[in-house]
Amino acid sequence: MAKFSKKQKAAAELDREKLYTFDEALVVLREHKVKFDETVEVAMNLGVDPRHADQMVRGMVSLPSGTGKDVKVAVFARGDNAEKATAAGADKVGAEDLMEEMQNGDLDYDRVIATPDMMGVVGRLGKVLGPKGLMPNPKLGTVTPNVEQAVKDAKGGQVEYRVEKQGIVHSGIGKLSFKDADIKANFKALTDAIVKGKPSGAKGKFVKKIALTSTMGPGLKIDLSEVEGA
Repeated sequence: MAKFSKKQKAAAELDREKLYTFDEALVVLREHKVKFDETVEVAMNLGVDPRHADQMVRGMVSLPSGTGKDVKVAVFARGDNAEKATAAGADKVGAEDLMEEMQNGDLDYDRVIATPDMMGVVGRLGKVLGPKGLMPNPKLGTVTPNVEQAVKDAKGGQVEYRVEKQGIVHSGIGKLSFKDADIKANFKALTDAIVKGKPSGAKGKFVKKIALTSTMGPGLKIDLSEVEGA
């Protein structure tokens, strides 16, 4: 018979239907923390069907307190733009050589950025980058002539959010080692961006449920009054 730790037993005994304020939920997650620095995550259940283009929810938001994660960035650029991307901290900068590496399976990146003139090269990677959500996109600011700023944004705490088939958006908003105020600032930045980005095709209640959890912690329902506009 499997043995459970005291924290696992305590988590199992939590009232799963209780609605928490953000501050209350954070206290509970800290009570259940483990030895490594867990990621704090938000899940928002939205009233959309992403199979319809006018109900897609996707965008970028800069988390004011950062993510606590080392973001690996690849940039498709040449000449001065390549030098600027490297100076800004890109992990890999290239053109056809980078394309070939990715075609051969080197896809260990969190963000792929490209200058507009490189899209002829990047376009050949659609079947490789697309399924991983890494394809550069002008609407997300990952196809841009200002690669220097795009790299700095990616490294500085900018995250992409995208609704899944079930109508849920998942995103990390920092580490449990962050101060409460820093995690809360990130939570507000993310939820504000999603609420303000309500698509034209969304009808009825947009934000149905919000949950806060950590890598090994319990999932806690957040009172919708904690999110402005929800």
